[in-house]
Amino acid sequence: MSEFPLIALIPFSLFILGLLALDLGVFHRKSHEISHKEAVGWCVVWVTLAMLFNVFIYFWHGTEPAILFFTGYLIEQSLSVDNLFVFALIFSYFKVPKIYQHRVLFWGIIGALVLRAFFILTGSALLTRFEWIFYVFGAFLVFTGVRMAFHDNENIDPEHNPLLRLVRKFMPVTAGYREDKFVVREHGKLFVTPLFLVLVLVESTDVVFAVDSIPAIFAITTDPFIVYTSNVFAILGLRSFYFLLSGVLDSFHYLKYGLAAVLSFVGLKMLLADVYHLNPLVSLAVIAFLLGSAIVASLIKRRHDKKLEEMGVLPADPEEPAE
Repeated sequence: MSEFPLIALIPFSLFILGLLALDLGVFHRKSHEISHKEAVGWCVVWVTLAMLFNVFIYFWHGTEPAILFFTGYLIEQSLSVDNLFVFALIFSYFKVPKIYQHRVLFWGIIGALVLRAFFILTGSALLTRFEWIFYVFGAFLVFTGVRMAFHDNENIDPEHNPLLRLVRKFMPVTAGYREDKFVVREHGKLFVTPLFLVLVLVESTDVVFAVDSIPAIFAITTDPFIVYTSNVFAILGLRSFYFLLSGVLDSFHYLKYGLAAVLSFVGLKMLLADVYHLNPLVSLAVIAFLLGSAIVASLIKRRHDKKLEEMGVLPADPEEPAE
């Protein structure tokens, strides 16, 4: 049972809708390229809002729910990094101008919030009715963790997405972009633009990642309020983190192994729940250690590779900005 009244999701959802309306209607009313400085500012805004909500939970229901929220937020924010790699691949594949990328991600986030709410409510209902599904989630996460360690996003081909083929089959597509529009009327006929195809891909890939990340948070807590709110705050910051990290994503070489370790850890936690109950603070510490170790190892490797490039042992990275 949830410690929080589910009716509290109504004012929370209205608050989030207000933030999104402010975002699109005021701050990003006109399409423009997101600068590094702007991305940093928005990252600070979204993370600060998440932490303030975390403090609110602490004063509302105490220490343990606050730790569970923060752990869920950390897991979801970390797993979303994998989304960023795919976003970069999709934008590169379709040659999406940077000026339109924020608009795609904004509407992609709106769709993600709706889909995540559906998945979370469905998962919560299933766990309440069929307790054995908890162990299915655990086994799935262990499997996903192992698979992620050997999976390469570069092998993803957007053209093989069945949803994309379905859209192209039933809707005519314009030959090029029509500014930041998704649908246009030309010669008395409706067309979708390539930007709409990009949005379809962004939405469909989020569904795939949600299948991994939502069970991972259920491993931390089955409280639907904490699961949903931690998901929402992590997703809200996704766009800003993309624009902040899009140029350095390849530097995090070992991050996927850290994420794989986190998924395997929470999966094992679910499978062994009846044997040993792990303190929420210990779970948070383990997850933070796994992610921190992967990031530090990635930065060390990047620094080592740069030294080898300077020595002429490795070819210089063509995407590395000149000093």
